[in-house]
Amino acid sequence: MTRRVRVALGERSYDVVVGRGAINELGSLVPGDVRRIAIVTQAHLAIDLATQLPQGVTVSRHLVGDGEAHKTLATIERLTEEFAAAGLTRNDLVIGVGGGMVTDLAGFAAASWHRGVRVVHVATTLVGMIDAAIGGKTGVNLSVGKNLVGAFWQPSGVVCDTAYLDTLPAREQRCGNGEMAKYHFLTGDDLLALDLAARIARCVEIKAEIVGLDERESGRRAVLNYGHTLGHALEIASNFSLAHGESVAVGMMFAACVARALGRVDDARVAKHRAVIVDHYGLSIAMPAGVRRARLIELMHQDKKAIDGLTFVLDGVHGIETVRGVTTAALDAAFDALLVT
Repeated sequence: MTRRVRVALGERSYDVVVGRGAINELGSLVPGDVRRIAIVTQAHLAIDLATQLPQGVTVSRHLVGDGEAHKTLATIERLTEEFAAAGLTRNDLVIGVGGGMVTDLAGFAAASWHRGVRVVHVATTLVGMIDAAIGGKTGVNLSVGKNLVGAFWQPSGVVCDTAYLDTLPAREQRCGNGEMAKYHFLTGDDLLALDLAARIARCVEIKAEIVGLDERESGRRAVLNYGHTLGHALEIASNFSLAHGESVAVGMMFAACVARALGRVDDARVAKHRAVIVDHYGLSIAMPAGVRRARLIELMHQDKKAIDGLTFVLDGVHGIETVRGVTTAALDAAFDALLVT
């Protein structure tokens, strides 16, 4: 049984189909005037969409490499050159099949090709299903930071087939749990009390509600970056040996310590973060070996949310919200708490 969650954005609204067998509804998300489809995916994902796509449509397949090292402008250039060779027009469609990195690349390539062609995402990881494929944020990395170049480009639809998670590696499951723990702090929902499909659908509902209120992250949507300011810095500083969801888990614990240093939360709330992240979701809050606070602070200053000094998403008496001008003293207190030199 599948369920549909609507992302309400006026004329850009779309459905996210969640559940086992959701891939069988892919055809309903393909616009009727499409003549060519470019599938962006990875070599190890042997997912055949032939029976789910409309008859008479010409399909081309475009591969991207594994790992964040391939999430670059060079990959976007190659993809769009391949789109040209495939004859993809403004009325055609890109389908991103894979995890968050793939849907970010597919979405940005679609947003760039002919200044915007339609895109549908088929998410194959937990992170992709509950976060990356939803909401229209696309982008690639630069050497100085994650996702610094990109576009807001909403998909025409998203498929989250839970059957793809049957063989999901344990590390990818942890990454998904990192993003899921974020939703726990945003809402207080005990998501692990739900079955898998309901858990994913609830995460999609939470994100859809926030995106519907603030599509281009001018205000409320920034709360979806809880844990990401340090998280993104950790990914880069560790040369991506720490994966995204793992980094976000550490980043949320760090944010709780920053909030305590600023007097926004008390020791009990910090302890609650530890209990949720470590005990409930089974994640580590240990910093990777070899990272230094000076390098992390440098990277956090280059974060795309930085407007007036360091900007963090922090907990407080009014819940999770954006806080600008976070002091170096607060950062040092948080680093000290997590034993980072």
